[in-house]
Amino acid sequence: MIPINGMSKKGQHMRQDVSRRAFGRSAVAAIGTFAILRHAHGEAALKIRCSLDTAPSHVRNVSIVDYLRKVEDATGGQVTNEVFHSGQLYADLNVAKALLQGQVDMAAPGAWTQTGIVPDCDFCQLPVFYGQKIEVTERAADGKPGALVVRQIESKLRVKVIGPWIDLGFQNWYTTKKPLNSIEDIRGLKIRSPGGAGISWRIAFCGGIPNTTAWPNVPLALSQGTFDGFVSTNESCATAKLWEAGVRYSYQDHQYVGQYMPMISQAFWSKLTPDLQKIMTELWISNISTYRANAYASQARARKLMEENNVTFADPSPEVLAATRKAMQADVATLIRDAKLSPDIVRLSEESANGTA
Repeated sequence: MIPINGMSKKGQHMRQDVSRRAFGRSAVAAIGTFAILRHAHGEAALKIRCSLDTAPSHVRNVSIVDYLRKVEDATGGQVTNEVFHSGQLYADLNVAKALLQGQVDMAAPGAWTQTGIVPDCDFCQLPVFYGQKIEVTERAADGKPGALVVRQIESKLRVKVIGPWIDLGFQNWYTTKKPLNSIEDIRGLKIRSPGGAGISWRIAFCGGIPNTTAWPNVPLALSQGTFDGFVSTNESCATAKLWEAGVRYSYQDHQYVGQYMPMISQAFWSKLTPDLQKIMTELWISNISTYRANAYASQARARKLMEENNVTFADPSPEVLAATRKAMQADVATLIRDAKLSPDIVRLSEESANGTA
Protein backbone atom coordinates (compact mmCIF):
# COMPACT_ATOMS: atom_id res chain seq x y z
CA MET A 1 0.00 0.00 0.00
CA ILE A 2 1.49 3.30 -1.02
CA PRO A 3 1.16 6.11 1.57
CA ILE A 4 -0.40 9.34 0.43
CA ASN A 5 0.73 12.34 2.47
CA GLY A 6 1.77 9.98 5.20
CA MET A 7 -1.63 8.24 5.20
CA SER A 8 -2.62 4.88 3.76
CA LYS A 9 -5.33 4.74 1.11
CA LYS A 10 -7.63 3.06 3.65
CA GLY A 11 -7.00 5.82 6.16
CA GLN A 12 -7.65 8.45 3.52
CA HIS A 13 -11.03 6.91 2.68
CA MET A 14 -11.94 6.82 6.37
CA ARG A 15 -11.02 10.49 6.70
CA GLN A 16 -13.12 11.39 3.68
CA ASP A 17 -16.11 9.50 5.11
CA VAL A 18 -15.75 11.31 8.42
CA SER A 19 -15.40 14.65 6.61
CA ARG A 20 -18.52 14.01 4.54
CA ARG A 21 -20.50 13.10 7.65
CA ALA A 22 -19.20 16.22 9.47
CA PHE A 23 -20.03 18.40 6.49
CA GLY A 24 -23.50 16.88 6.33
CA ARG A 25 -24.09 17.61 10.00
CA SER A 26 -22.77 21.18 9.55
CA ALA A 27 -24.97 21.75 6.52
CA VAL A 28 -28.05 20.49 8.33
CA ALA A 29 -27.20 22.72 11.28
CA ALA A 30 -26.68 25.72 8.99
CA ILE A 31 -29.93 25.09 7.13
CA GLY A 32 -31.72 24.66 10.43
CA THR A 33 -30.30 27.94 11.74
CA PHE A 34 -31.31 29.75 8.54
CA ALA A 35 -34.79 28.25 8.77
CA ILE A 36 -35.13 29.40 12.37
CA LEU A 37 -33.97 32.91 11.48
CA ARG A 38 -36.21 33.02 8.44
CA HIS A 39 -39.16 31.79 10.50
CA ALA A 40 -38.49 34.34 13.22
CA HIS A 41 -38.26 37.20 10.76
CA GLY A 42 -41.26 35.86 8.88
CA GLU A 43 -43.37 35.97 12.03
CA ALA A 44 -42.21 39.45 12.97
CA ALA A 45 -42.36 41.11 9.54
CA LEU A 46 -45.88 42.34 8.78
CA LYS A 47 -46.57 44.08 5.49
CA ILE A 48 -49.10 46.93 5.34
CA ARG A 49 -50.90 47.09 2.00
CA CYS A 50 -51.99 50.71 1.58
CA SER A 51 -54.42 51.98 -1.05
CA LEU A 52 -54.42 55.61 -2.25
CA ASP A 53 -56.31 56.91 -5.27
CA THR A 54 -54.13 59.93 -6.03
CA ALA A 55 -50.86 60.11 -7.97
CA PRO A 56 -47.49 59.27 -6.34
CA SER A 57 -46.47 62.95 -6.43
CA HIS A 58 -49.62 64.04 -4.57
CA VAL A 59 -49.04 65.45 -1.09
CA ARG A 60 -51.07 62.68 0.57
CA ASN A 61 -49.07 59.96 -1.16
CA VAL A 62 -45.77 61.64 -0.35
CA SER A 63 -46.79 61.93 3.31
CA ILE A 64 -47.97 58.33 3.63
CA VAL A 65 -44.89 56.93 1.89
CA ASP A 66 -42.65 58.99 4.17
CA TYR A 67 -44.53 57.81 7.25
CA LEU A 68 -44.44 54.14 6.32
CA ARG A 69 -40.72 54.38 5.55
CA LYS A 70 -40.19 55.84 9.02
CA VAL A 71 -42.27 53.03 10.52
CA GLU A 72 -40.16 50.39 8.77
CA ASP A 73 -36.94 52.04 10.01
CA ALA A 74 -38.20 52.54 13.57
CA THR A 75 -39.42 48.94 13.85
CA GLY A 76 -36.22 47.49 12.43
CA GLY A 77 -38.12 46.04 9.48
CA GLN A 78 -40.78 44.34 11.59
CA VAL A 79 -43.45 46.39 9.80
CA THR A 80 -42.93 46.77 6.06
CA ASN A 81 -45.26 48.22 3.45
CA GLU A 82 -46.51 48.26 -0.11
CA VAL A 83 -48.31 51.37 -1.33
CA PHE A 84 -50.67 51.22 -4.29
CA HIS A 85 -51.07 54.63 -5.93
CA SER A 86 -53.50 56.20 -8.40
CA GLY A 87 -56.44 53.98 -7.50
CA GLN A 88 -54.63 50.80 -8.58
CA LEU A 89 -56.60 48.92 -5.95
CA TYR A 90 -59.52 51.10 -4.87
CA ALA A 91 -60.90 54.61 -5.19
CA ASP A 92 -61.49 56.40 -1.90
CA LEU A 93 -65.23 56.12 -2.50
CA ASN A 94 -65.10 52.33 -2.04
CA VAL A 95 -61.94 51.68 0.00
CA ALA A 96 -63.95 51.38 3.24
CA LYS A 97 -65.49 48.09 2.08
CA ALA A 98 -62.01 46.82 1.20
CA LEU A 99 -60.79 47.66 4.71
CA LEU A 100 -63.75 45.86 6.25
CA GLN A 101 -63.18 42.76 4.12
CA GLY A 102 -59.44 42.68 4.76
CA GLN A 103 -58.56 43.27 1.11
CA VAL A 104 -56.33 46.17 2.12
CA ASP A 105 -54.72 47.10 5.47
CA MET A 106 -54.42 50.86 5.33
CA ALA A 107 -55.97 53.83 3.57
CA ALA A 108 -56.27 57.57 4.07
CA PRO A 109 -59.55 58.46 2.36
CA GLY A 110 -60.87 61.97 2.16
CA ALA A 111 -63.40 62.50 4.93
CA TRP A 112 -65.92 63.64 2.32
CA THR A 113 -65.86 60.17 0.72
CA GLN A 114 -66.97 58.46 3.94
CA THR A 115 -70.17 60.42 4.52
CA GLY A 116 -72.32 57.54 3.29
CA ILE A 117 -71.05 55.53 6.25
CA VAL A 118 -70.63 58.32 8.83
CA PRO A 119 -72.68 61.38 7.78
CA ASP A 120 -70.97 63.51 10.44
CA CYS A 121 -67.79 63.42 8.30
CA ASP A 122 -69.51 66.26 6.43
CA PHE A 123 -69.26 68.65 9.39
CA CYS A 124 -66.68 70.78 7.56
CA GLN A 125 -69.35 71.62 4.96
CA LEU A 126 -71.21 73.71 7.52
CA PRO A 127 -71.28 77.38 6.41
CA VAL A 128 -69.42 78.40 9.56
CA PHE A 129 -66.24 77.02 7.93
CA TYR A 130 -66.78 78.56 4.48
CA GLY A 131 -64.03 80.98 3.46
CA GLN A 132 -62.35 80.73 6.86
CA LYS A 133 -58.66 80.27 7.64
CA ILE A 134 -57.36 76.70 7.58
CA GLU A 135 -56.68 76.79 11.33
CA VAL A 136 -60.44 77.03 11.99
CA THR A 137 -61.01 73.61 10.42
CA GLU A 138 -57.88 72.09 11.97
CA ARG A 139 -59.04 73.17 15.42
CA ALA A 140 -62.37 71.41 14.87
CA ALA A 141 -60.87 68.26 13.34
CA ASP A 142 -58.32 67.97 16.15
CA GLY A 143 -60.92 68.76 18.79
CA LYS A 144 -64.33 67.50 19.88
CA PRO A 145 -66.00 67.43 16.43
CA GLY A 146 -63.17 65.31 15.01
CA ALA A 147 -63.19 63.01 18.04
CA LEU A 148 -66.90 62.36 17.55
CA VAL A 149 -66.30 61.46 13.90
CA VAL A 150 -63.36 59.18 14.75
CA ARG A 151 -65.40 57.21 17.28
CA GLN A 152 -68.03 56.52 14.65
CA ILE A 153 -65.53 55.69 11.89
CA GLU A 154 -63.60 53.28 14.12
CA SER A 155 -66.78 51.52 15.22
CA LYS A 156 -68.45 51.19 11.81
CA LEU A 157 -65.37 50.39 9.72
CA ARG A 158 -63.50 48.40 12.39
CA VAL A 159 -60.37 50.49 11.89
CA LYS A 160 -57.85 52.38 13.97
CA VAL A 161 -57.49 56.06 13.07
CA ILE A 162 -53.84 56.56 13.93
CA GLY A 163 -53.90 60.29 14.62
CA PRO A 164 -54.76 63.79 13.36
CA TRP A 165 -55.88 64.07 9.77
CA ILE A 166 -53.68 65.15 6.86
CA ASP A 167 -54.66 68.45 5.30
CA LEU A 168 -55.29 68.38 1.60
CA GLY A 169 -56.15 72.06 1.52
CA PHE A 170 -58.84 74.45 0.42
CA GLN A 171 -61.44 73.14 -2.00
CA ASN A 172 -62.46 75.50 -4.79
CA TRP A 173 -64.35 75.64 -8.10
CA TYR A 174 -62.74 74.77 -11.45
CA THR A 175 -64.21 74.90 -14.96
CA THR A 176 -63.17 74.19 -18.52
CA LYS A 177 -65.11 76.74 -20.58
CA LYS A 178 -67.09 79.05 -18.29
CA PRO A 179 -65.01 81.90 -16.80
CA LEU A 180 -65.47 82.15 -13.03
CA ASN A 181 -65.55 85.58 -11.41
CA SER A 182 -68.18 85.05 -8.73
CA ILE A 183 -70.30 82.35 -7.13
CA GLU A 184 -73.10 83.30 -9.53
CA ASP A 185 -71.12 81.86 -12.43
CA ILE A 186 -71.75 78.34 -11.11
CA ARG A 187 -75.47 78.62 -11.91
CA GLY A 188 -76.61 76.14 -14.56
CA LEU A 189 -73.31 74.24 -14.70
CA LYS A 190 -72.96 70.50 -14.21
CA ILE A 191 -70.39 70.25 -11.41
CA ARG A 192 -68.51 67.15 -10.34
CA SER A 193 -68.53 66.52 -6.60
CA PRO A 194 -65.89 64.34 -4.92
CA GLY A 195 -68.68 62.85 -2.81
CA GLY A 196 -70.85 63.67 0.17
CA ALA A 197 -74.24 65.31 0.55
CA GLY A 198 -72.66 68.49 1.92
CA ILE A 199 -70.78 69.30 -1.27
CA SER A 200 -73.84 68.45 -3.36
CA TRP A 201 -75.85 70.84 -1.18
CA ARG A 202 -73.38 73.67 -1.84
CA ILE A 203 -73.36 73.00 -5.59
CA ALA A 204 -77.16 73.08 -5.64
CA PHE A 205 -77.22 76.17 -3.40
CA CYS A 206 -75.10 77.95 -6.00
CA GLY A 207 -77.42 76.84 -8.81
CA GLY A 208 -75.22 74.04 -10.14
CA ILE A 209 -76.12 70.44 -10.94
CA PRO A 210 -74.18 67.93 -8.78
CA ASN A 211 -72.43 64.97 -10.38
CA THR A 212 -70.42 62.45 -8.35
CA THR A 213 -67.42 60.92 -10.14
CA ALA A 214 -64.50 59.05 -8.55
CA TRP A 215 -61.25 61.02 -8.79
CA PRO A 216 -59.32 58.57 -11.02
CA ASN A 217 -62.06 58.99 -13.66
CA VAL A 218 -62.07 62.80 -13.65
CA PRO A 219 -59.49 63.54 -16.40
CA LEU A 220 -61.27 61.41 -19.00
CA ALA A 221 -64.72 62.64 -17.94
CA LEU A 222 -63.54 66.25 -18.22
CA SER A 223 -62.08 65.77 -21.67
CA GLN A 224 -65.32 64.12 -22.79
CA GLY A 225 -67.45 66.95 -21.42
CA THR A 226 -69.26 64.77 -18.86
CA PHE A 227 -69.42 67.84 -16.61
CA ASP A 228 -68.59 71.54 -16.93
CA GLY A 229 -66.57 71.93 -13.77
CA PHE A 230 -65.75 70.39 -10.44
CA VAL A 231 -64.84 70.95 -6.80
CA SER A 232 -61.23 70.13 -5.89
CA THR A 233 -57.91 71.66 -4.84
CA ASN A 234 -55.02 73.22 -6.67
CA GLU A 235 -52.75 70.37 -5.62
CA SER A 236 -55.05 67.65 -6.91
CA CYS A 237 -55.52 69.50 -10.21
CA ALA A 238 -51.80 70.04 -10.66
CA THR A 239 -50.69 66.49 -9.88
CA ALA A 240 -53.28 65.22 -12.38
CA LYS A 241 -52.28 67.94 -14.92
CA LEU A 242 -55.93 68.74 -15.48
CA TRP A 243 -55.09 71.67 -17.75
CA GLU A 244 -54.40 68.92 -20.27
CA ALA A 245 -58.05 67.85 -19.85
CA GLY A 246 -59.24 71.41 -20.48
CA VAL A 247 -59.29 73.19 -17.10
CA ARG A 248 -59.00 76.95 -17.65
CA TYR A 249 -60.70 78.79 -14.75
CA SER A 250 -60.91 78.68 -10.96
CA TYR A 251 -62.88 80.59 -8.33
CA GLN A 252 -60.87 80.33 -5.09
CA ASP A 253 -63.50 80.72 -2.40
CA HIS A 254 -61.94 78.22 0.05
CA GLN A 255 -65.33 76.61 0.54
CA TYR A 256 -63.96 73.99 2.92
CA VAL A 257 -60.71 72.28 3.90
CA GLY A 258 -60.36 68.74 2.62
CA GLN A 259 -58.67 66.36 5.02
CA TYR A 260 -57.55 62.74 4.77
CA MET A 261 -58.19 60.30 7.61
CA PRO A 262 -55.28 57.85 8.14
CA MET A 263 -56.72 54.49 9.16
CA ILE A 264 -55.53 50.91 9.59
CA SER A 265 -57.85 47.91 9.68
CA GLN A 266 -58.36 46.41 13.12
CA ALA A 267 -57.51 43.04 11.60
CA PHE A 268 -53.99 44.31 10.89
CA TRP A 269 -53.71 46.54 13.97
CA SER A 270 -54.47 43.60 16.27
CA LYS A 271 -51.46 41.70 14.86
CA LEU A 272 -49.11 44.38 16.19
CA THR A 273 -47.62 44.22 19.65
CA PRO A 274 -48.41 47.13 22.00
CA ASP A 275 -44.87 48.41 21.44
CA LEU A 276 -45.29 48.45 17.67
CA GLN A 277 -48.67 50.15 17.99
CA LYS A 278 -47.07 52.80 20.18
CA ILE A 279 -44.29 53.37 17.65
CA MET A 280 -46.79 53.82 14.83
CA THR A 281 -49.06 56.26 16.65
CA GLU A 282 -46.21 58.31 18.09
CA LEU A 283 -44.49 58.53 14.70
CA TRP A 284 -47.69 59.83 13.13
CA ILE A 285 -48.25 62.43 15.82
CA SER A 286 -44.65 63.64 15.63
CA ASN A 287 -44.84 64.12 11.86
CA ILE A 288 -48.37 65.42 11.23
CA SER A 289 -47.42 69.10 11.62
CA THR A 290 -44.77 68.63 8.92
CA TYR A 291 -47.23 66.87 6.62
CA ARG A 292 -49.74 69.69 7.05
CA ALA A 293 -47.11 72.35 6.40
CA ASN A 294 -46.00 70.47 3.30
CA ALA A 295 -49.59 70.35 2.08
CA TYR A 296 -49.99 74.10 2.50
CA ALA A 297 -46.78 74.73 0.56
CA SER A 298 -47.84 72.23 -2.10
CA GLN A 299 -51.09 74.09 -2.72
CA ALA A 300 -49.18 77.34 -3.31
CA ARG A 301 -46.77 75.64 -5.72
CA ALA A 302 -49.66 73.95 -7.51
CA ARG A 303 -51.43 77.25 -8.11
CA LYS A 304 -48.28 78.73 -9.62
CA LEU A 305 -47.91 75.71 -11.88
CA MET A 306 -51.52 75.99 -13.00
CA GLU A 307 -51.09 79.69 -13.76
CA GLU A 308 -48.08 78.78 -15.89
CA ASN A 309 -50.39 76.43 -17.78
CA ASN A 310 -52.95 79.13 -18.60
CA VAL A 311 -55.44 78.61 -15.76
CA THR A 312 -57.03 81.91 -14.65
CA PHE A 313 -57.79 82.43 -10.96
CA ALA A 314 -60.33 84.70 -9.27
CA ASP A 315 -59.95 85.48 -5.56
CA PRO A 316 -63.02 86.83 -3.74
CA SER A 317 -62.46 89.45 -1.05
CA PRO A 318 -63.04 88.70 2.66
CA GLU A 319 -66.20 90.81 2.44
CA VAL A 320 -67.57 88.76 -0.44
CA LEU A 321 -66.78 85.53 1.39
CA ALA A 322 -68.49 86.79 4.55
CA ALA A 323 -71.60 87.74 2.58
CA THR A 324 -71.72 84.32 0.90
CA ARG A 325 -71.18 82.60 4.23
CA LYS A 326 -74.12 84.51 5.70
CA ALA A 327 -76.35 83.55 2.77
CA MET A 328 -75.40 79.89 3.15
CA GLN A 329 -75.99 80.03 6.89
CA ALA A 330 -79.57 81.03 6.18
CA ASP A 331 -80.05 77.67 4.41
CA VAL A 332 -78.09 75.57 6.93
CA ALA A 333 -81.21 73.63 7.91
CA THR A 334 -81.36 72.18 4.38
CA LEU A 335 -77.71 71.12 4.60
CA ILE A 336 -78.22 69.49 8.00
CA ARG A 337 -81.24 67.59 6.68
CA ASP A 338 -79.66 66.52 3.38
CA ALA A 339 -76.33 65.54 4.95
CA LYS A 340 -78.02 63.89 7.96
CA LEU A 341 -75.70 65.74 10.34
CA SER A 342 -76.28 64.91 13.99
CA PRO A 343 -77.27 67.69 16.41
CA ASP A 344 -74.08 66.96 18.38
CA ILE A 345 -71.73 67.46 15.42
CA VAL A 346 -73.49 70.69 14.43
CA ARG A 347 -73.28 72.07 17.97
CA LEU A 348 -69.65 71.03 18.50
CA SER A 349 -68.58 72.36 15.10
CA GLU A 350 -70.18 75.75 15.59
CA GLU A 351 -68.75 76.03 19.11
CA SER A 352 -65.28 75.18 17.79
CA ALA A 353 -65.45 77.53 14.80
CA ASN A 354 -66.75 80.36 16.95
CA GLY A 355 -64.12 79.77 19.63
CA THR A 356 -66.63 78.88 22.34
CA ALA A 357 -65.84 75.15 22.63
